[in-house]
Amino acid sequence: MPTAANTAAFPNSVQQHALSIANFAEELLRFFDDLSLGLDSDIRGDGLKPIRDGLVSLITRVTNPLVTYIRNDITPLVEALEMPAPIPSIRPPTVPKYTAVQHPSIVSLNILIPVYARALTGFTTSVLSHATLANLLISVLWKGIVAISHRQDAKPSPMITPDASPLLTAKRRRGSPTAITPPVTPPASRFILKLPPSRPPSPPATACATSAVADCRSLYDLLVLLPRPSRDHDSTRLACEAVDEAFEGLRTLPSLLDGVKGLPPSATDLNKLTTEIPTLIALAVLLRAYGGPGASSIPVLLALSEEEYRKGCLSGFARAEECAVVVVNRVMDCLFRDAQAHGPVLQWMRLELEEIQ
Repeated sequence: MPTAANTAAFPNSVQQHALSIANFAEELLRFFDDLSLGLDSDIRGDGLKPIRDGLVSLITRVTNPLVTYIRNDITPLVEALEMPAPIPSIRPPTVPKYTAVQHPSIVSLNILIPVYARALTGFTTSVLSHATLANLLISVLWKGIVAISHRQDAKPSPMITPDASPLLTAKRRRGSPTAITPPVTPPASRFILKLPPSRPPSPPATACATSAVADCRSLYDLLVLLPRPSRDHDSTRLACEAVDEAFEGLRTLPSLLDGVKGLPPSATDLNKLTTEIPTLIALAVLLRAYGGPGASSIPVLLALSEEEYRKGCLSGFARAEECAVVVVNRVMDCLFRDAQAHGPVLQWMRLELEEIQ
């Protein structure tokens, strides 16, 4: 399987051999389709239905595990985007004084996604595998939307230069066991007139993790490289539309994250920013931005733990849509006591309920 050190290991020789057999079965199945052989509606009774079913089974048994492996490999990296990138406390000599630390998941996905995009294009040449491909895309996109929408960015922190002397950076109290005994004779430099330096000392180096907005855009730019289900077949058209909606949710999420950083906009502005975003995802962002103490978390307002809420309401696009009306109504009841402070959010929820009910 591909790694950061070896991106050419997927698919391996055994998997490539199995894919060759699956491709041969796909060609035969295409020939069956052209001549309408082995179909349930075929009244000729040619006895080819079991052969057709065998070809379908062969293709799915080869491609589905490979597509599932890719989904399982990408998912943990995407889920890790909920936590900001760790910021190093020591600045290497080659790093500028102010630098943005890229998230480790984005670094890994930059290596893996191009490999997986090429592999998926080869795995999913048959329309039979497009349902599994759609499940992969929708699952990964949902995990990314949930992770980034619930992330709280870390503030920039100063970094220590490696060559800084501990005698200059550490304060020691008198009487401390580690205190350094001063020399008996003062150094000669003490009696030399000290002139002011020619330039002020350099400020300490500062590092910050890339923002949720930047990581969201990077994730979208990477996932958009993956192939999508075909629009040319009736059996996959609905899956393709669902994938397109999921991509739109991830694409427009940065605009919402940026839009809530300033002063509270009007309910109409919020409605425009959340048009393509699932209701519960948008609600989480808005409450964190404008909810205030005690009203910035949906699980807290629902008297649920974070784990219970995510398992019950945020397990996927469909489940979040099913729970949206109930959750929004409950949150509105909780916030109604302080309508003045949460006015724009309450008005937005009313508009949202009119659309989703």
